[in-house]
Amino acid sequence: MWLDWLRRERRASEKTVVAYEHDLGRALGFLTTHLGGEPDVVMLGRVGLADLRAWLAHENGARPINERANSTPDSRARTRARRVSAVRSFFRYLAARHGVENTAPGLLQTPKVKKRVPRPLQADQALAAPGEIADLAHTRMAAHRDTALFTLLYGTGMRISEALALDVRDWDGCSERVLRVRGKGGKERLVPLLPAVIEVVAAWRVRHPAGVPEAPLFPGVRGGRLQAGVAQKAMRTWRELNGVGSFATPHALRHSFATHLMEGGADLRAIQELLGHASLSTTQAYTLADERRLLEVWSKAHPRAGIVS
Repeated sequence: MWLDWLRRERRASEKTVVAYEHDLGRALGFLTTHLGGEPDVVMLGRVGLADLRAWLAHENGARPINERANSTPDSRARTRARRVSAVRSFFRYLAARHGVENTAPGLLQTPKVKKRVPRPLQADQALAAPGEIADLAHTRMAAHRDTALFTLLYGTGMRISEALALDVRDWDGCSERVLRVRGKGGKERLVPLLPAVIEVVAAWRVRHPAGVPEAPLFPGVRGGRLQAGVAQKAMRTWRELNGVGSFATPHALRHSFATHLMEGGADLRAIQELLGHASLSTTQAYTLADERRLLEVWSKAHPRAGIVS
């Protein structure tokens, strides 16, 4: 099945799988009407470029008027690019599993989208955030937990979903200052732990309310696995009290980890491995962030920066 193929062989994230499933469902629904019948494998092999372009045009016109008015050229381009990617992925699956060779999806034009530059916190903000967020917690347990969680996020560059998926046994089983983490698509990687991170998380481990191997390392107030929304809300409260922009989310700590490593001279390939990126092109976004920072420093510091010729 295509969705299983996406998860297991293409290692797509669940978010991508859900979006692609939605896009393909709409595409097949349109083709059913457009071609006068539900397309089978043979018919899909005959779908032409004009048919796929007709679907994309239909999708563009099918959006509610208020949604079209509020969208931006970049958001529309990203949506179209995702739809094209979903259809191409489906036809690659058909070729690999059912021998359906159709070149039409590959001829669809993919719109250019602006690369989003990651927005990190300043180093002093990222260092202070775990303790300051913990100070806002309603219970002592939550305070210790939040200190450990947000220290781990900034100290390792883990995704919030990866950190919250950890069990007590994952921490107890780590050795030589390395933690095994399961990332997108079930792909595992080894994450090195700084002494400062080990100290904070180890202190939380001692205070853990359950502590049995199968318990979540970061539990909620009722003992179940802490939900990402709770961590996001805690950081949202912190940023509002400290006047930090809305970009300051748990994921921004991952951006901060990578950007601060980049600023310190870390190798791009090493950062790719630490973040668990499948492609180096994804990691290269941090070079853009570093270039922007250098340009800002230059514009403020260079004697000629404020001179207009």
